[in-house]
Amino acid sequence: MNEPRISRALFDQVIVPSYAPPDVIPVRGEGSRLWDQQGREYIDLAGGIATNSLGHRHPALLRALQAQADKVWHLSNAFTNEPALELAQRLTELTFADQVFFCNSGAEANEAAFKLARKYAWDHGGDARGKHEIISFTGSFHGRTLFTVSVGGQLKYRQGFEPVPPGITHLPYNDIDALRAAVSARTCAVVMEPVLGEGGVIPADPAFIRAARELCDQQDALLIFDEVQTGAGRTGSLYAYMDLDITPDILTSAKGLGGGFPIGAMLTTRRIAASFGVGSHGTTYGGNPLACAVARAVIDTLDDAELLAGVRRKSALIEQELHSLNSRHKVFRDIRGRGLLLGAELAEPWRGDAKRLLDTAREQGLMILMAGPDVMRLAPSLIIPDADIHEAMTRLDRALGDFTAASA
Repeated sequence: MNEPRISRALFDQVIVPSYAPPDVIPVRGEGSRLWDQQGREYIDLAGGIATNSLGHRHPALLRALQAQADKVWHLSNAFTNEPALELAQRLTELTFADQVFFCNSGAEANEAAFKLARKYAWDHGGDARGKHEIISFTGSFHGRTLFTVSVGGQLKYRQGFEPVPPGITHLPYNDIDALRAAVSARTCAVVMEPVLGEGGVIPADPAFIRAARELCDQQDALLIFDEVQTGAGRTGSLYAYMDLDITPDILTSAKGLGGGFPIGAMLTTRRIAASFGVGSHGTTYGGNPLACAVARAVIDTLDDAELLAGVRRKSALIEQELHSLNSRHKVFRDIRGRGLLLGAELAEPWRGDAKRLLDTAREQGLMILMAGPDVMRLAPSLIIPDADIHEAMTRLDRALGDFTAASA
């Protein structure tokens, strides 16, 4: 077979070197399967980093995109448009929120949320009291803008970009005592992921979340839920907060919301949204008709109790399979997560070796993720067929055999 004209080598010539992709270049997808330039097939348990919520080429998403592409592609926020209004209406019908701000990514949604929290505090006298502190958590990840990478709790992502914005405090995740000691009259917001994604796929303790809600209420601070990775059905509910018996003041959504088409959203109440008056924040592409039409099709598809129950059932199936594999290979020290966001933490002597496991799995026709150097992360399509799960675990079994043999 002839070498394709567009190859991995071209990446090093024309793309800024902020990524290091493998040689594989996928060119076609269908359901939970991908094919590369050489026609080799892979089972996709990465999901575009928890983004391809309904797999590849889902018919409802294709129909929505094709229909809107034949109407209007872009208007900017000089005008509103029907798909944006319809999507916002659906999101407010299905969640705690009254109003929505649309943007293009999770980072932009979080940027909007953090700005809104500070603006809300300012509008309510916070400037006179120094009420601008944002409390976040070690291991968290909220995006790559300067503000969001500063709020994120991983030093490696902000090193070299200092000085970063002030007024940000990082605490240990799931540490109630540390949270109680830190939240004060200076705090304008506490921001948390219901499950740390990039930080190792670590679920929040429900008592920790309840404490955050209580402390925010006591100090008139806002509770922000970053559901960029956990939202849009990923945990088995439309949003993870719905299973936690608390309601945030602001919620951010992206990734799976567009099923692979770029879109982000910040959801909040009318009272808080009032601080984003005309001209206070904006984005040219936010609320793009193409993106909103696709996201509306995603939300309509996910608004299905049977589908969401299937996410929880498939999660249990994968966990069961992982435990079975681990009983033979003894590779993982912990298997955890919620819904179809699962992490398997490597045991000694394989700690720090997650990337090599990804590479070995890819050689067996399996695409997986990592969440830091010690954790294998799985985030497949929410509707991945059971047959694909079983085949994926068969391929992972072979990969784990190769992985451990190479370490012997």
